Amino acid sequence: MPELPEVETVRRGLTPVLEGARLTHVRINRPDLRFPFPERFVERLEGARVERIDRRAKYLLAPLSTGETWITHLGMTGRFTLDGRQLGEFEEPAPIAGKHEHFSACAERDGRTRIGFADARRFGFMGLIPTAEVETHPWFAGLGPEPLGDGFSGAHLAEAFAGKKQTIKVSLLDQRIVAGLGNIYVCEALFRARISPLVAAGAVSRPRLERLATQVRAVLDDAIAAGGSTLRDFANAEGGQGYFQHRFDVYGREGQPCRGEGCTGVVRRIVQGGRSTFYCPSCQRR
Repeated sequence: MPELPEVETVRRGLTPVLEGARLTHVRINRPDLRFPFPERFVERLEGARVERIDRRAKYLLAPLSTGETWITHLGMTGRFTLDGRQLGEFEEPAPIAGKHEHFSACAERDGRTRIGFADARRFGFMGLIPTAEVETHPWFAGLGPEPLGDGFSGAHLAEAFAGKKQTIKVSLLDQRIVAGLGNIYVCEALFRARISPLVAAGAVSRPRLERLATQVRAVLDDAIAAGGSTLRDFANAEGGQGYFQHRFDVYGREGQPCRGEGCTGVVRRIVQGGRSTFYCPSCQRR
């Protein structure tokens, strides 16, 4: 599933085309994805102006001139596509391209650009929520701070982890503690901070949590700069792939030599909370 850097990469790719643009020629070719499309979805989007493109955790949010916010979750295989060129006049609505594209529209701002949303496995979804109610909506109300925002720090982790016997790896995946942080980047950040994924969250000292918070930000920034990670299905809005997977220190590297300076350890894979954890037992001692 695309994680925060991949969703942020898509957001940055869509912003130049959608921000300030008016949506026209909106079409859907099925009644649902993971969930049904909202009632009168096409009618409510048609003619609306996109104020901006935001991201909250792994959701894309587009506040509209109508007072509603268009929400998209990419699921496992969802991807937005752009035609990459300004189009002329349309005599008919833009056609749906390909059997897995379930949504299309035109963004009008100094010309027209066709956007599409394809989702082969249909685990993604779209919604429309009154903008004033977004923060209290069930999708967002319980989320923790953004790991790249001002509310995320070692102090926040110390407070959230106080007394926790659950392992730090599983705790970091709790979206109520930090929003949008996924399995790949938790593994990488724990390695960079030299913290064992097996240690209880409440047993990690404040200085080490400060270091962890710094490394979470660093690994996310590095991944975004590389366009995210492409393991299987992710593609950015231009159809390209991310490259951060070539820089993984531990994720997916079971049995390979540790990349830590001076370390002779070997990367190990275990399962925690139903998810694969990759770490170096030599560098990341309990």
